[in-house]
Amino acid sequence: MGELIEKVNPKTSEHYFVHESSYVDEGVEIGEGTKIWHFSHIMKNAKIGKKCSLGQNVNVGSKAIIGNNVKIQNNVSVYDDVIIEDDVFCGPSMVFTNVINPRAFIERKDEYRKTIVKKGASIGANATIVCGVEIGEYALIGSGAVVTKNVPNYALMVGVPARQIGWVCVCGVTLKESDKGYFCPKCGKKYRLKDGVLKPE
Repeated sequence: MGELIEKVNPKTSEHYFVHESSYVDEGVEIGEGTKIWHFSHIMKNAKIGKKCSLGQNVNVGSKAIIGNNVKIQNNVSVYDDVIIEDDVFCGPSMVFTNVINPRAFIERKDEYRKTIVKKGASIGANATIVCGVEIGEYALIGSGAVVTKNVPNYALMVGVPARQIGWVCVCGVTLKESDKGYFCPKCGKKYRLKDGVLKPE
C-alpha cells in the first residue's frame, strides 16, 4: 500500500502529506494538513490550500488553483484555468475541461476558458463541467450531469444538459417552499428568493 509521507512547504513551513507513489513538481504551493493520496501528480506552480484531500489518481494542472478544505475524489483532473474555492466537493471521476472545441492536431493553449467553482459547491460522480462556466456557492451538481452554463448559488442541477430542478441548503438538503419563502427540512435554515437570486435570511 505504501506510506503517506509528511513534507514541509519551503515557502511557508506548512506541513502536508503525499503518498510515496505520487509526484509533486517543484514550485507547488500546498497548505497545512493537505493530504495527497496514491498515483497523483501535482504540476509545477499549482496552488492547493489547507486541509484538502486529493484522492487516488488526481492530476492538478500548473495553472489550477484549489482553496482550503477541498475534497477531490479519485480519478479527477483539475486542468489549467480551473479555480476551486474553499469547501468544494468534487465527486469521483467528475470531469473538468478547458477548451471548448479541442482538436488533437491544433494547439489551443491560448484559448483556455476559465472555470470557477464557488465556495461550498458539490459536484457529483461522473458529472462533466464544460469550460467557461461558474458554479455558484453551495450549488449541487447531480451525478452524471453535464453543466454547459453558469449555475446560480444554491441551485440543484441534474441531467444532460444540466437543468435546475430546485434549490439546496448549505447543508446539502433540498429546500422546501412555503408561503414565506424556502426552508431546509433538516436544519431549519430559511431562504428568500428575489429576482431569481436565493439568499439565506
